[in-house]
Amino acid sequence: MLEAKDVTVRYDTATVLDGASLRVEKGELVGLVGPNGAGKTTLLRAIVGLINWDREVLKGTRMEDVVLEGTIEFEGERIDRLSAYEIAKKGLLLCPQMGRPFVEMSVKENLLAGAHLCKDKQEIHESLEKVYQLFPRLRERQKQMAGTLSGGERQMLAVGRSLMRRPKFMLVDEPSSGLAPKIKDELFKRVQEIYQELGVTILLAEQDVGFAFELSQRNYVMSRGHVIAQGTAEELLKDETIRSTYLGM
Repeated sequence: MLEAKDVTVRYDTATVLDGASLRVEKGELVGLVGPNGAGKTTLLRAIVGLINWDREVLKGTRMEDVVLEGTIEFEGERIDRLSAYEIAKKGLLLCPQMGRPFVEMSVKENLLAGAHLCKDKQEIHESLEKVYQLFPRLRERQKQMAGTLSGGERQMLAVGRSLMRRPKFMLVDEPSSGLAPKIKDELFKRVQEIYQELGVTILLAEQDVGFAFELSQRNYVMSRGHVIAQGTAEELLKDETIRSTYLGM
């Protein structure tokens, strides 16, 4: 369903990704693990077209030389030359780290903003109810300004906002970052439901290896812009070098 081949990203003289490749089949939940700074977020941003967006935003600054090389295909179609908007319309969506809500809008307004590509009011209502069923706390706080939410609630809002677009494929970036264990466990269950019950294919980027390994069917390990290993959790944990050097376990 998704294939990235030899993806390289450079900002000016800094190489952030260096020939990273991965593949995710329809119906999989795949983990993308590695330490902070490994390049996980940059790879996700490249997949959804945000590196192309950076080229425009940074034009005329000291970082104007933004390079994206390699190929990215979604459902057999090459997408690395498309805009983020065009990629989102195809059902491939990024749920960003730390939520990044519109802080001066209410929870409900943030969720409705996630459905901006949909013109069917009934479909929007059904999507909103589905999100509220998954995250009852968002229903409770639907009138509250998003900027006043806790970190865990912001992450729930980010996932809910992505679901409003009825994605085929979700890239979920570090959902457990900074969360208390109880909130992390709740989010774990919701990601599992989205995958199992809603049938959404997921690529889950996580620094918390245990969180990713419990959910994923197989995994890619990143370090310093490279994909350095892949396999099931069991296979990766059997490799002493991978476990101690790259997974911190």
